[in-house]
Amino acid sequence: MNLKILLPTEVLIDEPVTKIIAEAENGSFCLRPQHIDFVAALPPGILTFITAGDVEQFVGVAEGVLVKSGSNVHVSTLNAVRGGDLGSLRQTVTERFLVLNNRERVARSAIAKLEADFVRRFLELGEPHNV
Repeated sequence: MNLKILLPTEVLIDEPVTKIIAEAENGSFCLRPQHIDFVAALPPGILTFITAGDVEQFVGVAEGVLVKSGSNVHVSTLNAVRGGDLGSLRQTVTERFLVLNNRERVARSAIAKLEADFVRRFLELGEPHNV
């Protein structure tokens, strides 16, 4: 099988693998080359795969979608981090995803302020002006 993990700005992984273990909303699953075509929504978590050289690798994945079609497995996600061991990967994922959550929170707050200001100014347009 060939595993390709796609981010909005880059291809994180594109390599042959012999096994993929991931978690969906209803539990974990394992894909092998003989597995039927498959689609799953992935919650934030760890995706494990075995390389063609029989090395176990880990990827921390923000929510995304996994599609197995023939011998190709594509994972599309907004954010992912590759790591060789779970300990360092867990720390990296926590740090990176927390920073993104804080940025997202700040961005949402700024958007809410802009929307409120827009509505206030729009309502002012409808008010009669005192002359």
